[in-house]
Amino acid sequence: MSSPGASTLAETVSAGSPIGQVLELIAPKLELVEQELRANFSSPIRTIQEVADHVLEGGGKRLRPTLLLLIAKMLGYEGRKDVTFGAVIEFIHTASLIHDDIIDDSAMRRGRASINYKWGNHLTVLIGDYLYSHAIRMALEAGDLDIVQMLCAATIEMTEGEIMGLANNGRADLTKDEYFDLIGRKTAALFGASARVPAMLVGLDESRQKTLYDYGYKLGITFQLVDDLLDFTSSEETLGKPVLADLKDGKATLPVILARSRANEAERRKLESVMLTKSFDEVDPLEVQEIVTRYGAIDETRKIAREYARDCKVCLAGFPDSPAREALEFAADFVLERDR
Repeated sequence: MSSPGASTLAETVSAGSPIGQVLELIAPKLELVEQELRANFSSPIRTIQEVADHVLEGGGKRLRPTLLLLIAKMLGYEGRKDVTFGAVIEFIHTASLIHDDIIDDSAMRRGRASINYKWGNHLTVLIGDYLYSHAIRMALEAGDLDIVQMLCAATIEMTEGEIMGLANNGRADLTKDEYFDLIGRKTAALFGASARVPAMLVGLDESRQKTLYDYGYKLGITFQLVDDLLDFTSSEETLGKPVLADLKDGKATLPVILARSRANEAERRKLESVMLTKSFDEVDPLEVQEIVTRYGAIDETRKIAREYARDCKVCLAGFPDSPAREALEFAADFVLERDR
């Protein structure tokens, strides 16, 4: 049984729906991605294997590999490198989550104990490095250096985003432009890379490669905006992690940035207090939610997310109609409407 937050995209839609039927067409390759993950995240070293079992049993949406495989399907790719690179990208993503949990001192991930909580930070750092190393080795073995370079560039952007996030931690005066630059690097870059890999595999021209990268990038922005919303609107049971965790961790997400720009001085001080002290000792969490809601920050963030989801679909307009393209349009709606 999947843990909270662990449902794949394929598990979210009904098998009999048109989209479900398309996802069934890539189901064999999604299963091959899972096999690649298990084969490459294994070791005769007992501790590594125990951690690997814990991580892989925790599941995950596999949204990035699904995105890659659907675009490969839309473009008519018939090889197996899409499976390899789907696993590579999932490893890069998982390694970033593992390192995130250390940075955030998180006790839970996908409804289960995080690696750092179970095994400590020292081992967890090494496991993240282990996964990054496996990802690069797998990519190199696939033999397409242009794709390897592109994925390395995306990973560098992710790392830059993490560093920017740390540098701005506790900064209540973060601007919208700074916020979008940060999430563009930290989250959207890998979505963009996932969408570009199939275009490179089939040899599309640079312009059409960029169009698909833009689709993935905007999907990633939508994903992060919805993450920001869920931090205020969901529950710990649904998310598999505490709500208002971002604010308590000192992160200025878009709802906080928007609310702070409209709040009075006393209300701004309350928001800033939580970010600076990283606790709700002096401010009631319900009061924070009320401030953010009253100033329309939740509704505006949702509106901006809808605009990005709409722009995702525009990026697909130049590609022929097909069930796979329909599924990619649905992916934007799925990311927008998800509840975990």
